[in-house]
Amino acid sequence: MRLANVHKLLGAGLLAAALLAAPVFLFHRTTAQAANPSAKTEEQPGTTSSDQVDLAVTVYNSNIALVRDVRQIDLPKGEFRLRFMDIASSINPATVHFRSLTEPARLGVIEQNYEYDLLEPQKLLQKYVGREVTLVRMRQESGTTKWDEVKATLLAYNNGPVWKISNEIVTGMSADSYRFAELPENLYSRPTLLWSLENSGGRRHKVEASYLAGNMSWNADYVLTVGRDDKSADLDGWVTLVNNSGAAFKNAKLQLVAGDVHRLAEEYRRDAMAVKSMAMAAAERPQFAQEAFSEYHLYTLGRRTSIFDKESKQISLLSSTGVPVEKVFVVEGQQFYYRNAQHPGSPLKDKVQVYFKFKNDQKSGLGMPMPAGAARVYQADSRGGVQFVGEDRITHTPKDESFSLHIGNAFDIVCERKQTDFRRLSDRLYEMEFEITLRNHKDRAITVEVNEPIGGDWEMLQSTHKWIKTDAWAARFQVPVEKDGTSVLKYRIRAHW
Repeated sequence: MRLANVHKLLGAGLLAAALLAAPVFLFHRTTAQAANPSAKTEEQPGTTSSDQVDLAVTVYNSNIALVRDVRQIDLPKGEFRLRFMDIASSINPATVHFRSLTEPARLGVIEQNYEYDLLEPQKLLQKYVGREVTLVRMRQESGTTKWDEVKATLLAYNNGPVWKISNEIVTGMSADSYRFAELPENLYSRPTLLWSLENSGGRRHKVEASYLAGNMSWNADYVLTVGRDDKSADLDGWVTLVNNSGAAFKNAKLQLVAGDVHRLAEEYRRDAMAVKSMAMAAAERPQFAQEAFSEYHLYTLGRRTSIFDKESKQISLLSSTGVPVEKVFVVEGQQFYYRNAQHPGSPLKDKVQVYFKFKNDQKSGLGMPMPAGAARVYQADSRGGVQFVGEDRITHTPKDESFSLHIGNAFDIVCERKQTDFRRLSDRLYEMEFEITLRNHKDRAITVEVNEPIGGDWEMLQSTHKWIKTDAWAARFQVPVEKDGTSVLKYRIRAHW
């Protein structure tokens, strides 16, 4: 066939990149199959998720999950290869464990391969370099659609395809579809574990494959809704589970592990993908059973659930009403009182931070070890609505321990400080006096906790308010302030450096 005829057949002048636009890829039967349609070819046995009889997923809060996949399959006698499909694309092959639950001593693994060279148009063309491909182009003639075909050998596929048609080398051609005689070996439509096995037992086996997969994680989210009186609150906890592992886990037993699991730094480093869907599971009762596990805590969902790929799922973790809370106002002192950019002699202004504190115990209606997560705080307004007032993050918190959620800074409480005296008594001995003024513009009385980082070898000489030594370099004062009132904390220390 001359080059001119080829151009007439397929159309000339189109860019080689058009080959990748949206062509159709078709596979023909091999020559032997076409000649003898009844001929049988020996294929590797394969198993998919349709063979599953049990599935369990344990998710850690460190972006990994342990998958336990149990399937019922028929296996031939002797040595053979088994394709195990429908696995997570983020699998770590070094963590795979395979065994027969039916006859563990009679089914052994000789070799394991992880096939991740997945079928896609560019790779398919790359695999066909040096082989013949049928190029097909659609054309309209007298109101009807006709298909023209030409056989071509793909010589190279780098920045574009290079074809050999008859005795000529051709580039810059497009086609509506490409036909291939067969699917190349070692090119798979989905990630696949390929085992070489030896079976000396029966034909029917229940097998288990377990492995670690990345890009799957969970975290806890909490909602604390505080009443108008700042004394009680409702607490709801949610588990947010994100699956970007590349596999869907249907009707699975779900367990979550909370704790800091030590892992090798180089493992499971993969880019996170955007979450594209959200599934919400409403809870009428506590859904997770909690138990201590090694040095961690294990949360087991009391029902099966499905976790689809590219999905974020939320499941209720806990719910409690009437939790006693306390609103606390805190001033954190400054290390260097005299180093400031303000006008000389003007007082320094400190932020008055606001916290809600409560205890994780049975008396408060809680008492379950609570995994780390973000806590959002809401509060009722005068019209019966609920408004967002701040958020903080909690760490893993055992039972009978306390929480302290920083929600922001007080608007109506002002704190000013100044150093009123500084004396050098000797080479390394000093006396200093400080004055902290608190003004309360709220419609109720408050108490402000003032924490002062003093430093050095110090002693308190005098103070207008009660204080305690909280550590070697700090003191804490409790300063009550009446509504629309002012309180002044004065204290004098002697320090040796």
